[in-house]
Amino acid sequence: MRLLRRLLKYLVVLIVALLLGAGVLLWGSLAKLDGDSIAGVAKPVLIERDALGTATLAADNRRDLAWGLGYVHAQERYFQMDLLRRSAAGELAELFGDQALPLDRRHRQHRFRARAAIALAQLPAEQLDLLDAYRDGANAGLAELRVRPWEYLLLRQSPAAWTREDSALVIYAMYFDLNRDGANKRELNLARLKASVPPPLYDFLIQPGSPWDAPLRGEVLPAAALPGPEVIDLRRLPTATPAQTTAVARLDDDVVGQLPGSNNFAVAGSLTGNGAALVADDMHLTLRVPNIWYRARLRYPDPTQAGGTVDLNGLTLPGTPALVAGSNGHIAWGFTNSYGDWTDWVRVQIDPADPTRYRTPQGWEKLQRHAEVLRSGSAPGETLLIDETRWGPITARDVDGTPLALAWTAHQPRALNLQLLHLETARDVTQALAIAPTMGMPVQNFVVGDSAGHIGWTLTGNALPRRQGFDASQPADWSEDGKGWSGWVDVADYPRLLDPPNARLWSANARTIDGDWLALQGDGGYDLGARQRQIRDDLLARTQFAPADLLAVQLDDRAEFLAPWHALLAQTLAANDDADLAELKRLSARWSGRAGVDAVDYTLVREFRQQTIAAVLAPFEALVKQHYSEFELPPAQSYEATVWTLLQQKPLHLLASQHADWNALLLAAARSTVAALTQDGTPLARASWGSRNVARIRHPLSRALPGFLGRWLDMPAEALPGDSNMPRVQGPDFGASQRFAIAPGHEAESYLMMPGGQSGHPLSPFHGAGHADWVQGKPTPLLPGTTVHQLRLLPPQP
Repeated sequence: MRLLRRLLKYLVVLIVALLLGAGVLLWGSLAKLDGDSIAGVAKPVLIERDALGTATLAADNRRDLAWGLGYVHAQERYFQMDLLRRSAAGELAELFGDQALPLDRRHRQHRFRARAAIALAQLPAEQLDLLDAYRDGANAGLAELRVRPWEYLLLRQSPAAWTREDSALVIYAMYFDLNRDGANKRELNLARLKASVPPPLYDFLIQPGSPWDAPLRGEVLPAAALPGPEVIDLRRLPTATPAQTTAVARLDDDVVGQLPGSNNFAVAGSLTGNGAALVADDMHLTLRVPNIWYRARLRYPDPTQAGGTVDLNGLTLPGTPALVAGSNGHIAWGFTNSYGDWTDWVRVQIDPADPTRYRTPQGWEKLQRHAEVLRSGSAPGETLLIDETRWGPITARDVDGTPLALAWTAHQPRALNLQLLHLETARDVTQALAIAPTMGMPVQNFVVGDSAGHIGWTLTGNALPRRQGFDASQPADWSEDGKGWSGWVDVADYPRLLDPPNARLWSANARTIDGDWLALQGDGGYDLGARQRQIRDDLLARTQFAPADLLAVQLDDRAEFLAPWHALLAQTLAANDDADLAELKRLSARWSGRAGVDAVDYTLVREFRQQTIAAVLAPFEALVKQHYSEFELPPAQSYEATVWTLLQQKPLHLLASQHADWNALLLAAARSTVAALTQDGTPLARASWGSRNVARIRHPLSRALPGFLGRWLDMPAEALPGDSNMPRVQGPDFGASQRFAIAPGHEAESYLMMPGGQSGHPLSPFHGAGHADWVQGKPTPLLPGTTVHQLRLLPPQP
């Protein structure tokens, strides 16, 4: 017994020692918040933090500010910076092993590390100088940590130094996020669909608009004609097998559900109490710990005005030296994803006599073959061979097997620069609208307002291709003269709106324009217009606005879009006395009309919609799967209009043969609704929206840890209101990565909230700071609060 007690004592001591050692290592990787540090700056840089961890950096010049921002980002966010650069470069397996190889293969074929070097070589010297300053600051911040960031300890890895190319890769990572991962699967599936169904049916399924559209310019587009039985008669076709149809869950997420996007809207000063414009923005992205954005206030002498100070408040993107969205005191700006067409498939005609050559308008040209080595961990991995044409890399094959090269605006050197920095000193909307089309970044809707009350909209991104001679929705042969991209849209020709007559602007990833402007932008798979229309209607319902009124729009979880579906469900169940549908009938009778956490009716109607759409579209998808087993319905906002036309007109020839009539289809969808919501044994009465829409905002490594440790890293699993197709976009791990409303010149009246907090370190006081405000919809002030930490970066003594 004495020996056993002694062994237990030693075991306890060992466990305590291990825990203390782990704690010391964790503590050593915390950012330095106070004191002085010798830095590579010309003049001192002051870094102050408030209780939320919002960093205020004050410097005597923009270069020192970039150095300081790199230092701060690296101290608190180096692992997140590393993930972004590695994701874009296709190098994640070096950290995570073989499980990351599939993503690395997809991304490495774009060779963005090599493209980054080419793009950077064309930047002006002052932009390169800022990137170098940021790089040096980031490496100094990393080196000054007493212990490398804790994530690398867990992975048993060491972080590689930051380079200027890495900052470019962070921008390319945003291209992947905002341009459907650069895969252009949508147009591949459009090609398969077009090759499999009659043209009138294709036009009916893939319509250019819907009655929900609410563009800034133009009207609702006319609906496509209903195909007659002479075009197709589903009653004469065999019933689709389960293998030929797509699961409802995929329809929900990709076809009629959530897409990376944003809400962005503004009202002119004529509608505000202080005469300044009000700009609201919430960018919808995958939510993680820490948040993708880093809150900051940046101050330095204004190089355009003697004695002036540039005072920036808003969001920075760790890995880059600029303020992404926010205010400079004169203007406030934000973005939404444009969903224009920024990728095209080019049919590559290979020389039958020499498979290393392909046809161009000037004759045969050699394919450029690149060998990229994918490494998993520290060991050499596989070699990826990439054949590249003048138009882009060959990454797919057409319906007839012809190789397809991907022409993607992101591949162009002009698609990357730091022109965004010029917004820091813009004085008014007119200047900002002139800057936006020169910025090398993904093409976005850009909404801006100024302190004098003006508002404006345009597109960002200086790589809008001019297309000629081909259908941009389908693969095309560019080896003939007069087909392909013929150059780039001039800045003067960009679509632009300044001070619209109704004093309001809005965008929410749906179609915003028409006519010749729409032809320039193209259609990359717009979101359904329901959310955009609800925002527009919310804005038109008021004549005076304060920041709180824009927050009310951002938090609007009314399910106006589902009201017709509720009416349809009620009509379907009204004359039905089946016992298996009685509970559905009772629970859905009362319509709250909101995606609230306690709403059961919302869950029921939402699921009924999904089941109905799946049932209606399944036979059309099956038609294509007979020829192309990998086919998936491409994301298209038109399905809502297509399905409603069928439900209202009830054409028997477009109804799958297993249903006797359209009412039978609806009753089957109602039964599928009950089955789907009760399959886990949960009673239908407990199918509240909050029980399904539970936050899963997690640190990337938390899944690798035991449950209690993983929960320590993650945000609480709370029920969240909101959903897609309404202003308050919210899923378990998707939604508003920030919300702000800013009156330029009146920043003290403005707010900025974001989930996940400033720091991903579980011991940091800023881990999860501000997250509760975001969950509750409570406006966190835009301006930093009282300083609680102060750090000085000092130049080396001579």
